[in-house]
Amino acid sequence: MSRGGSTREAILQHGVEGAYRVGLGGLTIGDLATATGMSKSGLYAHFRSKEALQLAVLAQAREEFTAAVIRPALAVPRGEPRIRELFERWVRCGLDRSAGGCLFVKASTELDEQAGPVRDQLARDHLDLYETIATVVRGGVAAGQFRADVDPVQFAADLDGVMLAFYHWYRLLDDDLAQTRARRAFEALLRAARDEPHVRNP
Repeated sequence: MSRGGSTREAILQHGVEGAYRVGLGGLTIGDLATATGMSKSGLYAHFRSKEALQLAVLAQAREEFTAAVIRPALAVPRGEPRIRELFERWVRCGLDRSAGGCLFVKASTELDEQAGPVRDQLARDHLDLYETIATVVRGGVAAGQFRADVDPVQFAADLDGVMLAFYHWYRLLDDDLAQTRARRAFEALLRAARDEPHVRNP
């Protein structure tokens, strides 16, 4: 990596940590200059506007989450082992209060009513995550580990709901059972994906 590329990555890592604390809207080039020891003019050479900075920070957060959760999960055998690995790493991301992963939770609330390129990119990032989960589920169906009629997109939506609830119970409510609740909900999802639906007697 070039010196310029290394400097930019270091700036963005500080940017992710800052946005995690104050939100993308609260992130300023001035604060980032203070955190990195650079001049404002030096930072403007990397980011010409606050919007460009926000988009770059979002891209960095996505890369951090992908490196910590998605890529390692995709490296294990497909189907249930892969979705379990993804879940475990996602939970660990929350337990460790990983700025890259947690930023997406915070930003989705912060930007849900703020139309513009940053919100649009955040929406695309979420849709990409859901499609990744759905693809993993399809692999489980193809491997015969999940029912043929499982809806992969619904599974992705349900898993996302489990994780949002986990973040809420763990982070905001400080509940010692947050992880246990998330695991129970996840196992229920897997059972529903594996088991044939019960047919009621007429």
